[in-house]
Amino acid sequence: MFPLIRLEQIYKTYVSGSKKITALDDINLEIAAGEVFGIIGRSGAGKSTLIRLLNLLERPSQGQVWLNDEQIDPLSESQLRVVRQKIGMVFQHFNLLQMRTVLDNVCFPLRLAGLNRKQQRERALEVLELVGLKDHVNKYPRQLSGGQQQRVGIARALANRPQLLLCDEATSALDPETTQSILRLLSDINKDLGITIVLITHSMDVIRTICDRVAVIEGGKLVEMGQVLDVFLHPQHEVTQSLLSESGLDADGWQDLAQHIEGRLLRLSFKGDSTSAPVLSQISRSFQMDLSILQGAVSRIKDTPYGQLVVAVKGDVSRWAEVEALLAQNGVDCEVLRP
Repeated sequence: MFPLIRLEQIYKTYVSGSKKITALDDINLEIAAGEVFGIIGRSGAGKSTLIRLLNLLERPSQGQVWLNDEQIDPLSESQLRVVRQKIGMVFQHFNLLQMRTVLDNVCFPLRLAGLNRKQQRERALEVLELVGLKDHVNKYPRQLSGGQQQRVGIARALANRPQLLLCDEATSALDPETTQSILRLLSDINKDLGITIVLITHSMDVIRTICDRVAVIEGGKLVEMGQVLDVFLHPQHEVTQSLLSESGLDADGWQDLAQHIEGRLLRLSFKGDSTSAPVLSQISRSFQMDLSILQGAVSRIKDTPYGQLVVAVKGDVSRWAEVEALLAQNGVDCEVLRP
């Protein structure tokens, strides 16, 4: 896939009184057409500034922003208005026009794009059906639930048939069940329409559910980036490890247990078909080894099952090479935590 978005040596600074604040520090990033890309970080890390650079609601202090191999940061505001018609944005707090109906809210960007009333209505009804709101077109935002209001926001963002959809904490104001329904909708939009989605969030669970790749930002710097599966199973930076731990997706509770259990200590990472393979029972039977599971989790990252176990193994270490070969044969990564 070719890069739809490219950021090169991006810096963003603000001046507050006599103090200079660096919000983004040497950001280099490519986002491929058709992928779902997540940006995660704590409050104040710079993620909102970063996503607003992609449609130049924030202009960089230094560096280049490319969209479809066109450098867009030098463009004038009138030129940018044309570019932005192909970039939809979904906000945390919906940003709907409270005195306009659902239909009028979705027609608004179409009117700005110069479509006539008939074209506006036809396209608005099309995207409202797509997001499951065709029976609510004449209601006002106050008559809708939070999840329904966000669906209106998504329909409005899709109205001009964008190539790129930016989601700025689009689910953080919603309850868990509604969050999952919105994430399913965004996933369907990505798959069915081929729209590239970039979302920022503070939730690793959101990243796990929908994203293909993820960038972790801290203090205005990208500290880790990669395929979601690799980042979740093998986090390299302490910020990533901390975010996973806080999400309950990685924890160190096994360490206390390990002090009282003899044997070699392993962290086993499973993905895809290996997640359901009976590898541990094969090791136990074939090599007469005792295995104690100290910690474990099995879940899914987007469409891929994955799991990670911390296991204590007691047995004949002379056959350890055979154990490693069996693990590798089944696609299981093995990290020795204690020899």
